[in-house]
Amino acid sequence: MSNVISNEVVLEPADNKRLSSLVGPFDDNIKQIERRLGVEISYRDNAFKIMGKAQQANGAIELLKLLYIETQPVKGQVPELEPEQVHLAIQEAKCLEQAESGNYGKEVHIKTKRGVIKPRNPNQSQYVANIVNHDISFGIGPAGTGKTYLAVACAVDALERQEIRRILLTRPAVEAGEKLGFLPGDLSQKVDPYLRPLYDALFEMLGFEKVEKLIERNVIEVAPLAYMRGRTLNDAFIILDESQNTTVEQMKMFLTRIGFNSKAVITGDITQVDLPRGVRSGLRHTIEVLKDVNDISFNFFNANDVVRHPVVARIVRAYEEHDEEQEKVRKAKKEEQLQQRAQTSSEQKSDRNDGSPES
Repeated sequence: MSNVISNEVVLEPADNKRLSSLVGPFDDNIKQIERRLGVEISYRDNAFKIMGKAQQANGAIELLKLLYIETQPVKGQVPELEPEQVHLAIQEAKCLEQAESGNYGKEVHIKTKRGVIKPRNPNQSQYVANIVNHDISFGIGPAGTGKTYLAVACAVDALERQEIRRILLTRPAVEAGEKLGFLPGDLSQKVDPYLRPLYDALFEMLGFEKVEKLIERNVIEVAPLAYMRGRTLNDAFIILDESQNTTVEQMKMFLTRIGFNSKAVITGDITQVDLPRGVRSGLRHTIEVLKDVNDISFNFFNANDVVRHPVVARIVRAYEEHDEEQEKVRKAKKEEQLQQRAQTSSEQKSDRNDGSPES
């Protein structure tokens, strides 16, 4: 690409301890800069080479210089450069806005152990691009549109490229007519059926044995939403599935768990709410509250985006048409009731005027 340049910078004075603090353990700080700015960084000793678009590459150089200053010894000790400091430095850098305004991440192919997963339609492509370029993304729509599957694929891809350190998958354990108390086993075994779609996606992408090992090492954590309370999640890719079954309070609790260098994807279908009657869906509420908040993306899917058996798309479309017809009937009835009330009120007022004595 003609607009890609290669720049070099030598950080002085050369100091192995300061350089180690700058790049972070396993080059985590460098990877964070690469991901956020859309550049490639290689280094040898104190010489760094940056490849990318001119504005982002030049911005990355200034960022490295700024962060290297932060590693200056204090009382003889070199401070450890934390991911939070890198995150804040990037946030304050003008080069971040330039990177996000470009097309970086628009064409995303997700590599897994079982092959390459590609979005199958424009809406899915936009969804994946939004996940890459936003810290919080919402995928809202009917079953079969790939909301959860693509989110898990993005999480696996980020883990494989060491952009994050762990994947956390969660969903509310709401009883859809069936009582949890009658299921055998402990709490973990009781909620496993609710989390099965997430397990299935992981097994398909990574294989059963690797998923089991990653779960044992807590690199992948699958848990009900209630387990999120009181936690702050850094360096993680968090997916909240079936979010239409969260309450307003649960959704707020989840969104405020997100820490530095973390991504969250929230998926749900607002037409399939299993909450008790009278309890408002946290997903519906969030769409209204956060629709104008920067750095949060919303993707809305419909029957045309269904990628399962063709009959599924027809089923979803039939339900949508039925709901639209029912809504028209409800509106017509409400309008008729309002007209009847207005007419009754007018008649009563007329009767009162007719029965009043002449002065």
